[in-house]
Amino acid sequence: MATPNIKFGTSGWRAIIGEDFNIPALRRVSHAAAEHVKENKEYGFKGEEFLMSIKNSGKPAPKTPKVIVGYDTRYMSEDFAKIAAECIAAEGITAVYSRTEAPTPVVAWEVLRNSAAGGMTVTASQYFPHYNGVKWTPYWGGPALPEITADLEARAQGLTIAEVEKLIPFDQGVSAGIIKVEDFHDSYFQQLSSLLDLGAIKKAGLKLAADSAHGAARTFLRPMLEKAGAKVTGLREERDVLFGGSAPNTGEDNLKGLREAVLKEKLSLGLACDADADRFGVIDCDGTWISPNLVLGLALEHLVKNRGLKGKVARSVMTSHFVDAIARQHGLEVRETAVGFKHVGNLLRTGQYLIGGEESGGLSILGHVPEKDGILACMLMAEMVAYERKPIKKILAELLKRTGSSFSNTRLTLKLDKNMHMPFLVERLKLNPPLSLAGASVWRIDQTDGFKFIMKDGSWLGLRPAGTTTPLVRLYAEAQSPQKIAALCEAGRKIVSGKF
Repeated sequence: MATPNIKFGTSGWRAIIGEDFNIPALRRVSHAAAEHVKENKEYGFKGEEFLMSIKNSGKPAPKTPKVIVGYDTRYMSEDFAKIAAECIAAEGITAVYSRTEAPTPVVAWEVLRNSAAGGMTVTASQYFPHYNGVKWTPYWGGPALPEITADLEARAQGLTIAEVEKLIPFDQGVSAGIIKVEDFHDSYFQQLSSLLDLGAIKKAGLKLAADSAHGAARTFLRPMLEKAGAKVTGLREERDVLFGGSAPNTGEDNLKGLREAVLKEKLSLGLACDADADRFGVIDCDGTWISPNLVLGLALEHLVKNRGLKGKVARSVMTSHFVDAIARQHGLEVRETAVGFKHVGNLLRTGQYLIGGEESGGLSILGHVPEKDGILACMLMAEMVAYERKPIKKILAELLKRTGSSFSNTRLTLKLDKNMHMPFLVERLKLNPPLSLAGASVWRIDQTDGFKFIMKDGSWLGLRPAGTTTPLVRLYAEAQSPQKIAALCEAGRKIVSGKF
């Protein structure tokens, strides 16, 4: 049997169910994660002693490291997660399995709360329904860094068939105490309650809609908002492994039902999460979708102005400079990272950063997990509206007026021409980059992650490989007018096609 191709991308390993994502491949990843944990001596691994204690029940089992195991609502995700738990248990590590679907940020919180060695979430996040995958959360509660995922890949590929097939049956593991089944709701709700001003939400009497997109937020988002005292209409809370026939993301196109509910019921706000609830979506009271680029700046303003908090700001290189403008108003430092929340989360781990986020809908704050949390982001937007007692668009207009700026931005995905290869495009941009774009001179080129061409007026064009198996390029652009955005996008298309 051929060894499956297991490759972690920007946010985990994802593959088509029944093809590269199958039981043997999942077992490989699970055993690889367990081996990774066993070689970290700070966890005090005593797995062989534990396995011996299962065979000789007269001896008490020593304390073992834990791995938290969660999953989303995809096809067979709970069964795949049980398989992962069986493999982890077979390595002498206690697997703590979620009784119900558990979002990625909830797994991350359980890792921190339990001082666990790590966490596995069976999910393909916002990918289409025929995909599934795995996210690995290291002991610090954030996304795995490239050196860790590279280690997991190498270990998974190197396992023998005998090593892959080693497991402890789920029920036997539960009886032996090396697999524990727990509910994660209460501890997560307590954590969010400690970070938020629930009293302000209750006092404002907010009427909201919560859209779980048929994902793992279905027992977390609406209940948390109701715990805060809001009146909430729940949408897409039933399990549907096909997610209504679309990708379970929080983009504007997938939130039409949420928009309709907000307008029809005259609600204060519509809030949404993707399949594993690490990303957020926000609809204002007039039906306007608020982009994640803007939400990051709004959240920073709220935390500083209304909550009196301070700290540095972290954002990825392709994220809007709107948050920079807000940070300057408050004298806060902004740090730029490569694309991927793992890099933002690595800064949040230091405890010096008030907030960190990225344009694709990831956000977390000081005192919480260094992992993107869509439920927390939704709660912050509700809290902000409760404090301000005005629509988001009005808050945003006042902010833009105060900063003296306007931020229009977009992101496109372009497919490389069959005659253009990614290494050639990258090399050409390194050796012969464009010095003017959309009628303006390029002032600076940032190569933190891909190529970001910045003009003196603050507008910029970003290009980077998508990090997928297909030859795709992500195009990002920001300017002060839609016309300039269109011109930058056209320039980007020409660069990618080789016609520039």
